[in-house]
Amino acid sequence: MFLIDCGEGTQVQLRKNKIKFSRIEHIFISHLHGDHFYGLVGLISTFMLLNRQTDLHVYGPKGIKEVILLQLRLSNSYTGYNLYFHELESTESEVVFEDEKVVVKTIPLKHRVYTNGYLFIEKNRERKLNIDAILNYEIDMVYYQKIKYGGDITLEDGRVIPNEKLTFDPEPAKSYAFCSDTVYDESIISIIENTTVLYHESTFLDSEEHLAEKTMHCTAKQAAAIAKKANVEQLVLGHYSTRYESIERFRTEAETVFPNILLSDDGREFEF
Repeated sequence: MFLIDCGEGTQVQLRKNKIKFSRIEHIFISHLHGDHFYGLVGLISTFMLLNRQTDLHVYGPKGIKEVILLQLRLSNSYTGYNLYFHELESTESEVVFEDEKVVVKTIPLKHRVYTNGYLFIEKNRERKLNIDAILNYEIDMVYYQKIKYGGDITLEDGRVIPNEKLTFDPEPAKSYAFCSDTVYDESIISIIENTTVLYHESTFLDSEEHLAEKTMHCTAKQAAAIAKKANVEQLVLGHYSTRYESIERFRTEAETVFPNILLSDDGREFEF
């Protein structure tokens, strides 16, 4: 499980939504503005109180290590688990994490301080076994894993059975792009193109576009324009200014540009 950004209320929301703290092993911080990382030191301390033993990796702008370790040192608090910081400085997209299932790349954004979004790309899934075909060729179970990974099978009589006769195509791999605070910036389109889901900040409505430009944020329409030009399947809006009474207005404006809109909100879950 990946945690992206860690504002002040993060622990409250984790508990409210019954998310196990121990499942979080990687935390990705977009930038060093308070609403995106002020909850991090508290979460790290809570992990300590819960007697966490597994490693924790934190990815974020250069300076994240200094600010967290200073707070821990001055409060005489030290973790009983390994805490690793991966500090970022590049203004080009780079791979920051990879395992057997997923690759995570940065999405350089333009804000008032150094900022990155994060792109999570699922690796190709294992192929699905066609059990009837496998049994028909009397293939031993020891070869099942090879078949799942796309391998052909050579029978004892020398016949080669191509993988497509033994498997079904897996579900297409999915991808998720998280774009936090940023001014409207078309340079990210080549990085997030064709993603399954794009989360993009939409702080303002169209009537406050001048404020979006001044504060280096986006409007709902601008977020929708990025989604359309990047040919993503689904756009999730968020990071709304509290000046608006209803977040439904963000959907209304965004849908004039891009049809597939979801509104993020506290505790709301989406499945793709």
